[in-house]
Amino acid sequence: MSLIREKIKNNKFLTIVFITYILLLIIMPNKAVQSFNNTLYYLKEMLIIMPVIMLLTSLIEAWVPKKTIENSLGEGSGFKGSILAFLLGSFSAGPIYAAFPVCKMLLKKGTSVSNIVIMLSTWAVIKIPMLANEAKFLGPKFMAVRWVFTTISIFIIAYIASRIVKKEDIPMDDILNNEEDSILSVNQQYCIGCGVCTKISPNNFVIENKKAKVINKILKSQENEKLKLAIEKCPAKAIQYKKI
Repeated sequence: MSLIREKIKNNKFLTIVFITYILLLIIMPNKAVQSFNNTLYYLKEMLIIMPVIMLLTSLIEAWVPKKTIENSLGEGSGFKGSILAFLLGSFSAGPIYAAFPVCKMLLKKGTSVSNIVIMLSTWAVIKIPMLANEAKFLGPKFMAVRWVFTTISIFIIAYIASRIVKKEDIPMDDILNNEEDSILSVNQQYCIGCGVCTKISPNNFVIENKKAKVINKILKSQENEKLKLAIEKCPAKAIQYKKI
C-alpha cells in the first residue's frame, strides 16, 4: 500500500488524468471514448516524433561545444542572440512539445531564459509553415499584421520573463546538483552501451552485458573532472546522481 501511495505521489498529474477518465466514462461514456481516441492519436504522434528529437538533442549536446552556445544564445549574446533564437524557432518543424527537450538542452549549454522564451514562442505561433497556411486561408494582409504584433509581443514577454524567472528556478534533474548525499548511477533503461563513459573515465565505469555500470560507490562530493565530462558526453543522458 505504501508503494502505491509513493507512486501516486510521484505521478500526481497522471493520477488526476486517470481519475478524470474514470469519471468521464461513468458520466459521459461517448465523450470518454472520444477523449481516449484523441489521447491515443497524440501518443502515437509523440512516439514517432520524440525519438528523433531526443537523438537530435543528444547529438547537438555531444558535438556542439558549450562555449559556442553561450556565445550565440547566452546572456552576453545580446540582440544577435535574440534574432538567432527567433530564426531557430521560426524555421523549426514539428509540434511545440518537441521543442521542450531541445530548449532544456540549450538551457544546460548556457542559453539565456529570454532566448528560450523567444524560441518557444516563435516555434508555437509564427513558424514559417504556419504563416504560409495562415496567408492562404486568412489572407497575406492578416498574416503580416498578426506576425508584426505577435513578434513585438514575443520580445516583450521574453524580456519580462528573463527578469522574473531565473535559471535556478527551472527544474533540471539531469544537471548535477550540490547535494553530497547523492550517489552516481547509470539508468539501465536509457543506457545504449556506447562505451563513451568507460573511455573518458575507465576507473569509474565498466561495460557489463552491453550496459554501462558504475564500478564503485561514488558520492557527489567525490566528483572529479573526468566524471563531469562523462556525464556531459553521455548521448543517452543515462548517468545521473540519485539521493541515497
